[in-house]
Amino acid sequence: MDAQPDTGRIPIVDVRPVVECGRRPAKAVSGETFQVTATVFGEGHDAVAANVVLRDPGGRPGPWTPMRELAPGSDRWGAHVTPGEIGHWTYLVEAWSDPVTAWRRAAEIKVPAGIDIGLVLEEGATLYERAAAAVPEPAGRDAVLAAANALRDESRPPAARLAAALTPEVDSTLARYPLRERLTRSLPQPLLVERKRALYGSWYEFFPRSEGTPERPHGTFRTAAER
Repeated sequence: MDAQPDTGRIPIVDVRPVVECGRRPAKAVSGETFQVTATVFGEGHDAVAANVVLRDPGGRPGPWTPMRELAPGSDRWGAHVTPGEIGHWTYLVEAWSDPVTAWRRAAEIKVPAGIDIGLVLEEGATLYERAAAAVPEPAGRDAVLAAANALRDESRPPAARLAAALTPEVDSTLARYPLRERLTRSLPQPLLVERKRALYGSWYEFFPRSEGTPERPHGTFRTAAER
């Protein structure tokens, strides 16, 4: 387990579930879904995003699970994850600055208001080109590049250029492959995944010596079996 988090400029605090500050593992059973939460916040007007990464008993990281802000303005993020096989897992939270979301928020205000239209649309095109470089799927990459070209197409009205960059296909691609800056990781937390019976099974403690008779008050295995 890593000794230190990847320190960045996006604080990640109060990661849960955690037991005794990570000295003992949180527990789940194979196939059980549970929620991981953390407080994540950035600087100024920056948009931030976060995700959870589960690492299986073999140390292999799974696909990361996007987190969502649990209440607007709360800075509290959460995601549901489901571990598979039995064993000792870990999980951690990643947070990053989301420049595409920050740009979209600004563009949706400035373009309709006619403020710095050329600068805003060029900034978006540059961001989309950077994002497209990290998209492995040809169709998704082409969609993002087409949106970048539309943002630079001065033959179209500004509103149409912006709308071409906000299509469902582009949204879906960038949700799977976001442009992540200033990536920060929390400390990994231990997670013990047990068999499903651990969720509902119970133990009963039995003392054979207490199962004696008036003649022989100290019980034995034989008197306990007769009982």
